[in-house]
Amino acid sequence: MTHFGVLLGLAYNQFVDELHEHLAKHGFTHLKPTFGFAFKVLAQESVTTSRLAALLRITPQGAAKTVEEMVAAGYVDRVPDPSDGRVKLLVLTDRARALLATGHEFHQAFERELAQSLGEAKIETFREVLDAMVARSDSPDSLARTLKQL
Repeated sequence: MTHFGVLLGLAYNQFVDELHEHLAKHGFTHLKPTFGFAFKVLAQESVTTSRLAALLRITPQGAAKTVEEMVAAGYVDRVPDPSDGRVKLLVLTDRARALLATGHEFHQAFERELAQSLGEAKIETFREVLDAMVARSDSPDSLARTLKQL
């Protein structure tokens, strides 16, 4: 029997592979693993690169690299903070918002297809298990908490 954590990892990888295929078919390419998490944060609020690093629980250098890649791919812009023009806030471009809408459609279709093959009750139970796992996070500012609010 395959270990639970290994199954979770394999399932996640399969989901991401199918998601990226779907997005590529709709013209969204040059995606990196951290983009999706950053997009979810930025869809809720404009933040600085250092705040994004804290929310994603990555180093400031890692966040800066991710931001540079998102800017280069046309998914994020830097704009002056209205309260302090020296500070740059990260905002999603229209292209990123279109990508999120396309991704959302994929998420719904993926879950709908699973529910059709396994039954709604099993999918609801699985969601409860995943929610319980996410709720175990002990950091109120963690990515898990940020995404759970969405």
